[in-house]
Amino acid sequence: MFLASCQPKDKSTSSVFSTSQAEDSLNAEYDLYEIEESGELIAATLSGPDTYFEFRGRGFGLQHDLAEDFSRYIGVRLRMEVAHDTLELLDRLQRGEVDLIAMKIDPQEGLDSCGPGWLVNEKSELLRQSIAEWYTPEREHQAQTKSQSNSKPMTRRRPRPVMLDAATGQISQYDALLQKYASEIGWDWRLLAAQCYQESAFDPEAVSWAGAQGLMQIMPSTAKILGVDEGNIFDPNTNIKASVQYIRNLNSTFSDIPSGTSRIPYILAAYNGGVNHVRDAMALARKNKRNEKLWRDVEPYILLLSQPQYYNDPVCRAGYLRGSETYNYVRDIMDRWAKYRGQARNHSKASTPAPAQHSKHPTKVQRLDSILSNTI
Repeated sequence: MFLASCQPKDKSTSSVFSTSQAEDSLNAEYDLYEIEESGELIAATLSGPDTYFEFRGRGFGLQHDLAEDFSRYIGVRLRMEVAHDTLELLDRLQRGEVDLIAMKIDPQEGLDSCGPGWLVNEKSELLRQSIAEWYTPEREHQAQTKSQSNSKPMTRRRPRPVMLDAATGQISQYDALLQKYASEIGWDWRLLAAQCYQESAFDPEAVSWAGAQGLMQIMPSTAKILGVDEGNIFDPNTNIKASVQYIRNLNSTFSDIPSGTSRIPYILAAYNGGVNHVRDAMALARKNKRNEKLWRDVEPYILLLSQPQYYNDPVCRAGYLRGSETYNYVRDIMDRWAKYRGQARNHSKASTPAPAQHSKHPTKVQRLDSILSNTI
């Protein structure tokens, strides 16, 4: 069942490429040495829960995990590229735009099968040999186990009460911090509290299945770009402040959505699932003649982005999304916010997001959003 080594393809196999396409191949002399010199392995695959998807700027899926393991084996970083179909995958490899196809596809003329069913250009002999040396069925089994564990995500946390003291209107022991930083972005602090509970159940030491950390579940890579010291990421003040920096930027990113309460679900969905996935849902709504600037019209497509016929639609860029997770994330926060408004006193003057302040010089948060918005 496993391909333990790289096998040359059957030369009689019919090709999906024309002669002119083969002559246009850019991969004639690009092999392992060139990959090592560039410091980057480019692997192409199809988006999906069992191949590759991104969540909060981090890659997941069996083929991603295998490719990441191999890239570490040869000492380079990994860049995953997503195609809409197998013909696009084959064409990109034939043209030398990617180094390998990270999924099981039958060999084609000019391409060889290797390792876990991957394809490489037949001229990339050293790359093929390196994959053969690296690959074992045990490596694939370990990657499958890891991928399956991520299909049922768990967050390590010690939940606190949803409402610390209803009699006094105290939501959590972090109310003062939530009030302080919510005022900086013009949010009702009880909305930020509802999001904080959704993220960590008010546990400052919470760690998610994806590696997000602290009260507002900041990813280590995000913290680094925001200038947050790794040793301080679990500090409540630092964690909440960093999350609010990113929320401020998301508010600006969705400036095409009318300001106020109508923009909040877009910000929350992007915080959870990523800007590009939200934009994909908006594009699907627009394609189906719905109003992309009304969340009730976009929300169903967030849910549908877990289905291939939707995330593989040509209008979509970001591929597969755990749609139900983001869908429920937004709904749960909005529902909890409504309950908090009826239970907790409002100490904030503003109750809706304030307009973003623009600068001609990009901030760290703006650069972060640019990175997260173009990771796929």
